[in-house]
Amino acid sequence: MIDLWPGRWAGLDSPSKGAVMASRKKSKIAKLFVLDTNVLLHDPTCLYRFEEHDVFIPIVTLEELDDHKKGMSEVARNARQASRFLDEIVSGAESRIDAGIPLKSFSKDAATGKLILQTQAIHSVLPDTLPVGKADNQILGIVKALGDLHQDRPVILVSKDINMRIKARALGMEAEDYFNDKVLEDTDLLYTGTREIDGAFWDRNGKELKSWQDHGRSYYQLKGNDAANLYVNQMIWQEGDSPLQARVISQEGKTAVLETLKDYSHSKNNVWGIVARNREQNFALNLLMNPDIDFVTLLGQAGTGKTLLTLAAGLAMTLEQKLYSEIIMTRVTVPVGEDIGFLPGTEEEKMAPWMGALEDNLDVLNKSDDDGGDWGRAATRDLIRSRIKVKSLNFMRGRTFLNKYLIIDEAQNLTPKQMKTLITRAGPGTKVVCLGNISQIDTPYLTEGSSGLTYVVDRFKGWSHSGHITLQRGERSRLADYAAEVL
Repeated sequence: MIDLWPGRWAGLDSPSKGAVMASRKKSKIAKLFVLDTNVLLHDPTCLYRFEEHDVFIPIVTLEELDDHKKGMSEVARNARQASRFLDEIVSGAESRIDAGIPLKSFSKDAATGKLILQTQAIHSVLPDTLPVGKADNQILGIVKALGDLHQDRPVILVSKDINMRIKARALGMEAEDYFNDKVLEDTDLLYTGTREIDGAFWDRNGKELKSWQDHGRSYYQLKGNDAANLYVNQMIWQEGDSPLQARVISQEGKTAVLETLKDYSHSKNNVWGIVARNREQNFALNLLMNPDIDFVTLLGQAGTGKTLLTLAAGLAMTLEQKLYSEIIMTRVTVPVGEDIGFLPGTEEEKMAPWMGALEDNLDVLNKSDDDGGDWGRAATRDLIRSRIKVKSLNFMRGRTFLNKYLIIDEAQNLTPKQMKTLITRAGPGTKVVCLGNISQIDTPYLTEGSSGLTYVVDRFKGWSHSGHITLQRGERSRLADYAAEVL
């Protein structure tokens, strides 16, 4: 039994039987969502995300928020922000707290429900095997009591904790994950940045076809229903007797203009000694080597060449074309296994164990001609080293990067808020490249649908200065390809 100060709630008395029956006849009933602490820690703005439904905050959730507010971690920042939102709502309320505070004015009309804070005791009966002192069980007791009190409408627990949801359902209560931050329910629907066309595509959209050439590139202007569904910087390809690889450079209404791509699979167009080994790699290099594209995202399984292509393009544009002053590389420091503890040294020395991928790819890119001998290779390596800086995400806030080539590796482990923090560091002349594999997420509470990488891929599609490619084929080795397929 859970007994949190026995008593009845003001403003939330049990409805009469007639009221229950009348309410059930309504076509749309406002639900009452009880928030677990981890939802507020994950997204402080969740208070405004439930539209016409009411949100209930147990007193235990406020206690746990208080426990998490100290520190500089993302969780601590979210705890403080959630507390500020709650303080703003409560201090600006014109009605009694126990009756519920309308959220309409605080959310700029995004939410029309009420925020209800626990102001009195709740008495609920749960199995004796559940420890009374545990915060999760106290929240479950509150959900059970609210369900008994409000039989006229659904009372639903919202939690990011899987075990909490399982316990709630085992006790006969409704429980849901927090879905509002999910960009897509099915990541198979995520924008790939490419589209295959066939001969019928030209028949449907080529009635007013115009074509011309400029600086060695061919251009095609199309008009039709298919052209209306294209995105700027989307890659179009066709196989068969007349193969084509092109980029959508403009799209308006039912009119689109395509530009043929540079062939980076040919050795004469190599990028720092690297050539594209497949179609998607050629697409990626066309985006990476285009100075007019400020933001590039590359998705792909291990071994598809994300880091190698990005570094090769960065070195070519920094050291050869001199478009950028230096390359900055950073990544999320989430360990796959047990943490190895504190590391001595400077920021770069602390980040070194996390940058094995950088070292491996530099070894490949540093294989210069043997004419220079060992001295030549050492000099080249020192030159490259002087232009590549390794930075920690922890010190990015407040910085501005001018004329930099910024690489964010393992971006699938970033939340949408962290991703926004990083991308907004870009100043004039800076190019940002995000790399990741959304099937390898190591951050708790993040899924393929709610990852910051998925978020930016979806939000940036169609912007004239951004591009995205999902790399399909692994090019590491036959062993790695077979392991990725069968394991």
